[in-house]
Amino acid sequence: MTGRPLSRRHTLQSAAGVAAALTVAAAPPSWAAAAGPGTEPGQTGKPTVILVHGAFADASSWNPVTERLQQYGYRVVAVANPLRGLTHDSAHVAARLAAVPGPVVLVGHSYGGAVITQAAATAPHVKALVYVSAFIPDAGEVLGELAARFPGSQLEASLDPVPVPGPDGTPGVDLSIRPDRYREVFAQDVPRPMTQVLAAGQRPLSGSAFTDRVSSAAWHTVPSWTLISSRDRGIVPELQRFQASRARSRTVEVPSSHLPMYSRPDAVVALIRSAARTVTA
Repeated sequence: MTGRPLSRRHTLQSAAGVAAALTVAAAPPSWAAAAGPGTEPGQTGKPTVILVHGAFADASSWNPVTERLQQYGYRVVAVANPLRGLTHDSAHVAARLAAVPGPVVLVGHSYGGAVITQAAATAPHVKALVYVSAFIPDAGEVLGELAARFPGSQLEASLDPVPVPGPDGTPGVDLSIRPDRYREVFAQDVPRPMTQVLAAGQRPLSGSAFTDRVSSAAWHTVPSWTLISSRDRGIVPELQRFQASRARSRTVEVPSSHLPMYSRPDAVVALIRSAARTVTA
């Protein structure tokens, strides 16, 4: 581009305009203004529903649930779980929680259940926890050891480990499910074309997720709801039932694979709405 050099005044005006635009872009959104139409019976408002996905997935894994909750008028935030280990991921989700005003129903699927268990311990505005085919660890536990208490999972034998550098440059391992095993282990009741897409788009989980020790468990003080998937080949149903009982969780059981968000989305949404009805926004 050719032309006369910009004057100092013009340059300062342009910089001021960019700064103003960035300030507007960085400002927190008006959550209350977008609460959505309608309320649940007996409620004058609704909490925000925050969804935390599990391993081998991203926030889009919640799409069938997100769409239905939005139709019921809920503000939904599907968080991008980094999948870099329980300590890091819980801190990341806790920071996201801190940016959301008002009461929250916090939902975790699979490994995301462990993440919300720890993250909610420092978030007093989380008023309900919802676990979907999830880990629900206690303080001091390690996920690998917890899973080993109840044999039968097909997940470990189906993982493909890939050596990768960790965030600090030290050696690490990323885990994903072998594509030829994805549907059988994770989603046997989901249509094959969909599972092929999901298998291709996996986000790997750091192996440290199974060795990090849980620092705190919010379910001791926050009421919880649990959906148990009775045909789960990843987190076996016996482990899910044990965890739900220990947490005194309100429980429903559905005949689904590890991905009820796709095979039984209405059941997942019904449980989240049950939890949300107990929370006054």
